[in-house]
Amino acid sequence: MTTSYKTYVPNNTEQNSDQNWVVVDATGVPLGRLATLVASRIRGKHRPDFTPNIINGDFVIVVNAVNVALTGKKLDQKVYTRYTGYQGGLRTETARTALTRHPERVIEHAVFGMLPKGRQGRAMHTRLKVYPNEQHPHAAQMPTKLESK
Repeated sequence: MTTSYKTYVPNNTEQNSDQNWVVVDATGVPLGRLATLVASRIRGKHRPDFTPNIINGDFVIVVNAVNVALTGKKLDQKVYTRYTGYQGGLRTETARTALTRHPERVIEHAVFGMLPKGRQGRAMHTRLKVYPNEQHPHAAQMPTKLESK
């Protein structure tokens, strides 16, 4: 006699039931380790009911983006490129200048590259809030502090 086991699969109506807000301090944490922690938290891979086709993760607030660590010579050798749309409009910027001008974009770029590509990844990207210093406007959501290892 065979016992039938049923696998629990959450559906779209249950996806918004347990959304938490989490604060991560980026001070001294390497950029890649911070990005993997944040991306897995946004996707919901820390949850026992993780389902790849449902956005089931947390909202993540990253504070102190100015103090994120880049190991080795990445401050001067890592290059961010963008294209303006005009001929000869390729613009490059090192990580050092990007951190001084827009430190939140460095973390957003790293996390966005670790999220799924397509409509669902863009929807997950809206759950990331990055701020260059300690202040953030999300105190009403009562976020819990997450320790970055």
